Amino acid sequence: MILSCQNIEKAFLEQQVLKNCSFHLEDHEKAAIVGINGAGKTTLLRILVGELEPDDGVVALSRNKTLGYLPQDAAVNTDRSIYEELLSVKQHLVDMERLIRETELAMKQAQGEALELLMRKYADLNHAFEQENGYAFQSELTGVLKGLGFLAEDFSRQVSTLSGGQKTRVALGKLLLKAPDLIILDEPTNHLDMSSIAWLETWLMNYRGAVLIVSHDRYFLDRVAEKIIEIDNARVTVFSGNYTAYAAKKEQLRRAAWNAYVNQQAEIRHQEEVIAKLRSFNREKSIRRAESREKMLSKLDVIDKPVQIDADMKITLTPRITSGSDVLTVEHLAKAFGTNLLFDDLSFSIKRGEHVAIIGDNGTGKTTILKIINGLETEDHGRIVTGSKVQIGYYDQEHHVLHPDKTLFEEISDTYPSLNNTEIRNTLAAFLFTGEDVFKRIRDLSGGERGRVSLAKLMLSESNFLILDEPTNHLDITSKEILEDALNGYIGTVLYVSHDRYFINRTAHRILELSGHTLTQYLGNYDYYLEKKTSRTDTQNEQADAYGRIGTYGNRGNAAFQTAGKISASKLSWQEKKEQDAARRRKENALKKCEDRIALLEARDREIDGQMSDPKTACDVAALQSLSREKADIAAELEMLLEEWESLSE
Repeated sequence: MILSCQNIEKAFLEQQVLKNCSFHLEDHEKAAIVGINGAGKTTLLRILVGELEPDDGVVALSRNKTLGYLPQDAAVNTDRSIYEELLSVKQHLVDMERLIRETELAMKQAQGEALELLMRKYADLNHAFEQENGYAFQSELTGVLKGLGFLAEDFSRQVSTLSGGQKTRVALGKLLLKAPDLIILDEPTNHLDMSSIAWLETWLMNYRGAVLIVSHDRYFLDRVAEKIIEIDNARVTVFSGNYTAYAAKKEQLRRAAWNAYVNQQAEIRHQEEVIAKLRSFNREKSIRRAESREKMLSKLDVIDKPVQIDADMKITLTPRITSGSDVLTVEHLAKAFGTNLLFDDLSFSIKRGEHVAIIGDNGTGKTTILKIINGLETEDHGRIVTGSKVQIGYYDQEHHVLHPDKTLFEEISDTYPSLNNTEIRNTLAAFLFTGEDVFKRIRDLSGGERGRVSLAKLMLSESNFLILDEPTNHLDITSKEILEDALNGYIGTVLYVSHDRYFINRTAHRILELSGHTLTQYLGNYDYYLEKKTSRTDTQNEQADAYGRIGTYGNRGNAAFQTAGKISASKLSWQEKKEQDAARRRKENALKKCEDRIALLEARDREIDGQMSDPKTACDVAALQSLSREKADIAAELEMLLEEWESLSE
């Protein structure tokens, strides 16, 4: 065991944040702390690392074990370059390497006993250097920087010139290189793109030490965590397994707790009715029995009502009108800022009812595409056409649609005057604004809080085409699930940019990956994208290896081959979609023909029944025989058609 927490208590004024919290962490274990915003996750981390004193309880780190902590928005402020800043973590190895070189030079001049002493010193230094992986520390440093999304040309940039998110990545890189026995990370994926998050997942899964994470990234937790530590109503509960296993178990426990509460309340009401009835008899024995039941009832350990997500907080999205089938067509779109080309010759279309996610690394131009579609940026080349009756609702991260002097309640009620007070409060509560929070001024909110207000307004709109830029940023897991359920029940069309892979997995019908200035299409959710991406990469690597063995063009030829492979993969994706669409249309036509034939035969069968009941036909034996044979043929054909219809419907 590397870390133990026993009976941790913490309150701020009258608010109890942590109550009797106990858990432990084993060596090499990977665990995550989850809970809604404000549950006390960061408070608990600060207590664990000694930044905050608990009101009661004990935190114990095993003897001779080291701990590293990365808080939210950790920043490194220095005039050193990015590479130099990370190299400072390995300064002892730099010094040791310099001492080895100095010893080598000294050995050339020494003789006799002095030489022997230097040789022993040299051997000891080399052994220590090798034990600490000294011969690979520079490649390890480069690997960490590239894994966290820094390009080789970024290595020489001064840290002081970086953005806040980039400084946080530098701080994360330094912590990973220190490799303490226990790493504690608070929202480590906030400033990483998808490829960097995937790299960090692999790094943490293979890490020899223990890891404790606070994160709202459910896909990340599924991949890394082996244990979930939940903070709910100031109390801690520990679940084994990843996030998905926790969510399933939590739902079982929630249902069981609710059923236990409902059953006990029913039993209490029943006992109270019996007691009242016994007292109404007004007899000595009945009154004694009533008093006995009252005493038993007073000793009952009453179950507190479980905290439930109010059904009214489930948002329903309903477009005011239905758009045409063709919602958006983008043709040959291109955009560059100066010499920085974002994308070129992008073409795609979106049909009514589709949910399409655009993914890609930071800086590739995903948000720029959304801004061009909404007329907030101008394209350098290309054409954008929106379809008939399309009404766009746009969520951006700059929140231009909010009025700074209004309260949250006024912002919603003025925009949607038909909503009553309860509906407005439920909507705001779904996005974490409860109680007196609804009377805060917009200007007093943080960036994340403004984002949640903008999202709440958008969810109430009657648009039939929603365009969302990072809609899950600053939302806790519960709010993300509410948003996911709302989008999954939405009959309109959705186009969004997101780094939240769990969100993409639950809501996307199609993925457009923006990489290398172009788009590649994947017809499915994020898991399907990963599967196809991996298989295509493996195939391209095999082809590239084969080409490298027989080719004569060296690196240039290999690069050209890989480029051709990407183009082929893109064409293959388009061809697959074309074939799937054609097969679907054939199936729909066959189903329609089958249904029409069934309806025709059933109508004729009813006609035959009418004819056979006609007195004139009843006297005509030959006619009756003919109608009977036709009726039998219809029955046989209907049986075959129904089997065919069932098969086509599947």
